[in-house]
Amino acid sequence: MSYIERMKEKTQKIRQQPVVRILAIESSCDETSVAIVENGREVLSNIISSQIDIHRHFGGVVPEVASRNHILNIIPLIDQALDSAHLTLKDIDAIGVTQGAGLVGALLVGLTTAKTFSFALDIPLINVNHIKGHIAANYLAFPELTPPFICLITSGGHTAIVNVDDYNHFTLIGSTQDDAIGEAYDKVARVLGLEYPGGVKVDKLAQNVEPKIKFVRHDSLSNSYDVSYSGLKTAVINYVHKLEQNGEKIDVPQICASFQHEAVDMLTTKALRACKEFGQNKLVLAGGVAANSYLRGSLTEKCKDLGIELYFPPMEYCTDNAAMIGSVAYYQLLSLDPADLNISALPSISLDEVIDNKNSI
Repeated sequence: MSYIERMKEKTQKIRQQPVVRILAIESSCDETSVAIVENGREVLSNIISSQIDIHRHFGGVVPEVASRNHILNIIPLIDQALDSAHLTLKDIDAIGVTQGAGLVGALLVGLTTAKTFSFALDIPLINVNHIKGHIAANYLAFPELTPPFICLITSGGHTAIVNVDDYNHFTLIGSTQDDAIGEAYDKVARVLGLEYPGGVKVDKLAQNVEPKIKFVRHDSLSNSYDVSYSGLKTAVINYVHKLEQNGEKIDVPQICASFQHEAVDMLTTKALRACKEFGQNKLVLAGGVAANSYLRGSLTEKCKDLGIELYFPPMEYCTDNAAMIGSVAYYQLLSLDPADLNISALPSISLDEVIDNKNSI
């Protein structure tokens, strides 16, 4: 019997178990993380090693440096995750791992490790899409949350509004046509001289500042669910450069507040409109930018006025982490086939591939 035939057979047996424990690995960018998740909802351990301090010296993530640090961290983190959960490898039923999107070298470290453990332990390998993981982070924090709902995905690489039909199927409503919101934050922060990671700095400086600058005069996408951040980002950069050329004072907090107001409001307005149009009374926030205080505060206020239930993950589940990957892996295991050992990293997987998940990714 071949490996994949054995794994399909084992998957059928695992589906009958009352308790399923998944060891999950996340290494898509600059965080190495290993977690053990039980039945898709209970986090038994979630160990994260961040490389922010390393990459801060370069003003952003250096792919080769990230990959090398993943190699150094991955096995010790697996040991820590097992120790923290008071389990051994014999207690693990399946391996979940991020296949994409992300940096190819970083993804390969996690993917190769997961394949090795799957083969050595003879347990199923579940390949997970990183963006689905961010959505599932909310399942870990809110046991009562179940699909369907509208999800607003806000991260450094993706920005989209999706209708989550069930745990494995999604309908794309709208997305960014260029930069993701997190990417725009980082580029604006850089032109303002703020150190990496810039999004956190922009949010902090913007607090308690009334926005007065209008960077974009007309939104050509106002009638659609799509957004564009390239024009807003360029308008801020040009504004700053003009002030510099004229020798004028740069009011950094005001620029941060005005940029943040436009960046967030164009997105929240459309997400709330989607709730109404698609008849959903639950809105879920996902992705790294879900940690942004203005985004959280704005949606909390607006959802309260509209009678919409709002969910956003706690801070530890906003950033990249393996627990969210373990949650997705569990729900995929219940209805999708496990992966073969010949799967490769998918660094540039598109949002359409995230949404149209008819088969294993």
